[in-house]
Amino acid sequence: MNYNVNDENFKNSEMYQRFLRENPSSGFLKIRAYAANQAVPISNLKIVITKDIENNNVTFFEGTTNDSGVIERIILPAPLLNQNDLIAPASTTYEIRATYTPDNITQIFRVNMYENVGVIQNINIVPDMNMKMGGF
Repeated sequence: MNYNVNDENFKNSEMYQRFLRENPSSGFLKIRAYAANQAVPISNLKIVITKDIENNNVTFFEGTTNDSGVIERIILPAPLLNQNDLIAPASTTYEIRATYTPDNITQIFRVNMYENVGVIQNINIVPDMNMKMGGF
């Protein structure tokens, strides 16, 4: 099944409540999308962030990058850090699907979120220059 974290019925489900008990904190994600070795920001890149929870696909975020190719401060559930085990800190993995419509490009990334840690996901889009130049 597919669920959206903003659906009130899903928020109140036992499945989501179990997930939140395992991930009572938050991590912060920033998306940076660009082309040409970070010289050209990619605006309107569609970003969808999901996680598989008990064999269900749950959407946590949907949005598009701004004119600077950025989406700031996406807040995602994360487990508590165990101060006694910082060598292998607990994390929760999410999938990021980035879709660039003009060239029909989709890229998938996986990102680990940690308690109170800001993570930056860089997305490098390589447009199809052959299509843009008429096949030359």
